[in-house]
Amino acid sequence: MSRGRKTEDTRQMAVRRNATHSGRLRGKAATRHLSSVICHPSSGFTLVEMIMVIVITGIIGGMVAVFLKAPMQQYIDVARRADMTDVADTALRRIGRDVRLALPNSVRVTGACGGAGTTCFIEFLPTRGGDRYRAGPETAGASAGCGSLALDALDFTAADTCFEVLGAMPPGLVAGDRVVVYNQGTGTGADAYAGDNTGLYSSNTVATITINPGKQFPLASPSSRFQVISTPVSYVCAPALNGIGGTLTRYWNYQIQAAQPATVATLTGFAGVQSALLANNVSACNFSYQANVVAERSGLVTMNLAITNSGETVTLYSATHVSNEP
Repeated sequence: MSRGRKTEDTRQMAVRRNATHSGRLRGKAATRHLSSVICHPSSGFTLVEMIMVIVITGIIGGMVAVFLKAPMQQYIDVARRADMTDVADTALRRIGRDVRLALPNSVRVTGACGGAGTTCFIEFLPTRGGDRYRAGPETAGASAGCGSLALDALDFTAADTCFEVLGAMPPGLVAGDRVVVYNQGTGTGADAYAGDNTGLYSSNTVATITINPGKQFPLASPSSRFQVISTPVSYVCAPALNGIGGTLTRYWNYQIQAAQPATVATLTGFAGVQSALLANNVSACNFSYQANVVAERSGLVTMNLAITNSGETVTLYSATHVSNEP
C-alpha cells in the first residue's frame, strides 16, 4: 500500500512537470510569433489609400492657393506701381537737374505730345560754369598780351581775344567750349543759338581766358557776368497708346543750331550725337516753359510724365525754376 502510493505520487509529479514544460514551450512560441508579426509586418498601404491621400492633399493645397492668391497679386501690383513711379520720378529729376544748369534764356520747347505718334522736344544749353569778367578800364601794358600782370578788361568796342576773370576760374574747360555774355534769347541780337554773343574758348591761365578768334560781344552784362557752354541737350518724349513702345530719350553732343531740331531724325543725323533712354512705357508727357514768372529773372519749366504698364498708369508732375538773369 505504501509502495503503491509512492508510485502514484511519482506519476503525478511527472505529469505536473510535463504540463509546466509544455506551457513554457507554448509561451515561448507565442512570444516568437508576436515578435515576428511586429518586426516583419506583412501588410501596407493599398492603391486606394494612396489615391485618397493624393486627392486630400490636392484639395488642401487648392484651398491654401485660394487664400494666398489675393495677397500675392496685391504684392505684385504694388511692386509694379513702385517700379513705374521710380522710373517716372528718376526721369523727371534728371531733367530738372539738367535744366537748373541751363544758360539763361536758352530753354526752348517745340512739339505737342498729344498721343501716339506725336513727339515733343525741350532743348537748352547747359553751362559748365561762369563768373564775373573785369569790366573796368585796363591798366597800361594790357595790350602786351593775354595773361600779363596788367589788368585786362573785356572790350565791347572791338574784337577782344582775352579778359580777366575776377572770381574762380570755371573748372573743366576744354577747347571747343564757348564763352557767352548776356544771353537774351532768340530775336534780340544776343542769342547764343545764333552765335551772336558767343566766343570760342581757346585756353586759360589762372585768371585769364583766351578767345580765338577774337570776339566783339554786342552787349555788356549789367552784372559783368559770363557763362561757358559746350553743346546743347534735348529731351524727346514720344508717347504711345497704353505705353507700348513709348519712350523718353536724352540727346547731347551735337552742334548748336539757330533753329530747334524738331524731329528725331534731325537729332540722330548730327555727327557724334549721343543718346540715352530714360523711360519706357510712356503713355503721355508734356513740356512747357514760361520765360518770365519772377520779375523777368526766373523762368519755369513744367513737365508731366505718365507711365503705363499692365493697364495701370502712374502720372507725375514736376516744375523747375530756371535763372534767366544773364
